[in-house]
Formats: sequence, C-alpha cells, structure tokens
Amino acid sequence: MADEATRRAVSQIPLLKTHAGPRERALWPQRLKEEYQALIRFVEQNKAADNDWFRLESNPDGTRWTGTCWFVHELLRYEFRVEFDIPVTYPETAPEVAVPELDGKTAKMFRGGKICLTEHFAPLWARNVPRFGLAHLMALGLAPWLAVEIPDLISKGHVVHKEKPQGSVEGPELYD
Repeated sequence: MADEATRRAVSQIPLLKTHAGPRERALWPQRLKEEYQALIRFVEQNKAADNDWFRLESNPDGTRWTGTCWFVHELLRYEFRVEFDIPVTYPETAPEVAVPELDGKTAKMFRGGKICLTEHFAPLWARNVPRFGLAHLMALGLAPWLAVEIPDLISKGHVVHKEKPQGSVEGPELYD
C-alpha cells in the first residue's frame, strides 16, 4: 500500500486521456503531448518539494527514452543511466525500465538491467489504462524500486559511490 505522501504526489500528476500507442499514427502525437505535459508537471512538483531525482528525453518519435536518475543515500548522490522503449502495445503494456549498469546486481532485475515491476506496478498500471503514463511509471515504478534496491545494493557493496573507493573505511585513517 502506498503511503499518504505518495498518494498525494501521484494525485497531482495529470491523468492521460488519449488511448493511443505508437502504432496509431493519427493519435500518437496527441498522446505524446499528454505524456510530456504530465512529465513536466511531475518534474515541477518534484522540484517544488526539493525532490528532483531524474531527467528524461526521447527520440523524435517518442518511442525511445533515455536519461538519468539518482538516489541520495547517507548524503551521497548515486546516479544511474535509465532507458526504456515504448512497447508497440502501449498503453496497455507498461514500458520496461532498464538501469543497465545495475544488470546482474540484484534478483529484482531482468536481463539487460530491466527492473522488476511485475508484482506491484504491473497490476496497478493495468487497472489504470490509459490514464497512467510515463510520469506514473517513474513515480510508482522506478522511484519505489530505487528506494528499496539502492540502499540494499550499497550495503552489500554492489554499488559504490564514485568518489569513495571500494573497500575504503569511513572515518580517520589509521596508521601503525
């Protein structure tokens, strides 16, 4: 169950109206416009709450999305590439978000660095077709996944901050 803060944040993301995917050439531009408007609104609301955590951009036809996402843990920012393609059956099928550099580091991931959203997010997406879009994917799919997986990967040493060498110990250096 989502907490109240999550519900409030998601309720401010505009719901989409156009039921079209990339194959519907006549309606796809309208759907893509709605996607951009929802993403812009979500980014604005994140910035207003001092919770800016991702950047996305698409190819010209809106079928391939790339960018970065980041997670702050113990005052250190961990940044990752993120990418996904819009499935041909979109919006019935949610995109599969990939964080390629984490591929193979957690069981909650499929080949190619695709994060596991099947158990929690997929049913929610299915109940909300066509109203949910990419902003909802980020808010209810990627954000919770990062919140659970990144601290765990850090604690296991699978993810190390760029400025902190692997095996280094916090605190003062010790000499014999």
